[in-house]
Amino acid sequence: MTDKTGGAAFPVAYSNDDFIQEGTTLRDYLAAKAMQPMITYFGEQAFSDYSMNEISEEAYRMADAMLKARG
Repeated sequence: MTDKTGGAAFPVAYSNDDFIQEGTTLRDYLAAKAMQPMITYFGEQAFSDYSMNEISEEAYRMADAMLKARG
């Protein structure tokens, strides 16, 4: 892993001078995947400002742990 984001989640095999497609980072992708069951678990409570911040922070902590375990 070259940086704390894990690089591109869906890298492309091409680029040119006018267009480079980098896509989302692996860290963002893992956080989004981790967030889905948390929102389901908390139901309507997940949509309060406090809960959304808490869930987002926890999702990124989980993503960071997955990237660390990956090496």
